[in-house]
Amino acid sequence: MARKKLDETRPGQGDVASSRRTPMREFSRSLPMSLLRAREAVMRQFRPSLRNHGLTEQQWRILRALTAVDEIEVTELARVAFLLGPSLSRILRDLEARALIERKAAENDGRRAVVSISGKGLKLIEAVAPTSEAIYAEITRRYGARKLAELHEMLGALEASLAGMGSAADAEVEADE
Repeated sequence: MARKKLDETRPGQGDVASSRRTPMREFSRSLPMSLLRAREAVMRQFRPSLRNHGLTEQQWRILRALTAVDEIEVTELARVAFLLGPSLSRILRDLEARALIERKAAENDGRRAVVSISGKGLKLIEAVAPTSEAIYAEITRRYGARKLAELHEMLGALEASLAGMGSAADAEVEADE
C-alpha cells in the first residue's frame, strides 16, 4: 500500500499506522507547519521582486524596519526584525558595504551601535515599493480585504496570548527543578 505524502493528509484521513506511532496531531495540521506554509505562499509572491533589486528577504526586512525609525540600536533591530545577532551582523555589514544603511556608535554607550537607513537605502525602498504594493493589492483582491484584516487581528491576538507563556524549554527546566 502506497503511503500518502505528508502534506496530503487531512483531518480524519490520516494514515492509521502513523497515528499509532505518535500521540500527536497530523504533521500537516500542526500550527507551526500551517503558519510556515502560509508564510511561504506569501513570500513566494515577493521573492522575485526582491531578487530583481538584489535583496534577500532578511535584507528587505531590515530596510523596512529602518524606514519606521530615525535610528535604532542593533540589539533592538534584531528583536523587531526577528533575526539572530550573528545573522544580523553579517547582513548589516553587507548593507553598509552597499551604502544602504549607516552605522555609528551610540551616544550614551560607545560599545553599542545604532543604525539608520541611508538616502540610497530610501531610494531602493522607493524603487521596490510600487511592486510590493501591487503584490499586496493582488493578495487582498484574492483573499479579501475583510479576511486579511481579520487574519492580521487573529495573528496579533495569537501572539499576544502566547507572550507570557514562555517556551517548551522553559517548561522542561521548571519541571526538572
